[in-house]
Amino acid sequence: MAVTIYGIKNCDTMKKARAWLDKKGVAYEFHDYKSAGIERGRLEGWAGKIGWETLLNRAGTTFRKLPDKDKEGLSEKKAIALMMAQPSMIKRPVLEAGGKLLVGFKPEQYDQVF
Repeated sequence: MAVTIYGIKNCDTMKKARAWLDKKGVAYEFHDYKSAGIERGRLEGWAGKIGWETLLNRAGTTFRKLPDKDKEGLSEKKAIALMMAQPSMIKRPVLEAGGKLLVGFKPEQYDQVF
């Protein structure tokens, strides 16, 4: 099964998820948003599968620092534009594994997939 984990290298939650995968011996590819960016088509696909509300990290500093006008009246199109402009607004990690898509790190969810 092809496994790709998306996120930012220095994120604590990413470190936990990658450590979990390493401990379980799961081979994966790591895609760093900061250095490699993210394609609009991939974001749109994720949003279609799990909803843009799940994907957008409203708790993060980047989102909270946005002007109120950017946070108001959010739609899928506007949220995707924000995440494209600043990938740190995408919740982390996003894990693609065998057709499944997990957002955030919960060991019990990872246990179900692997």
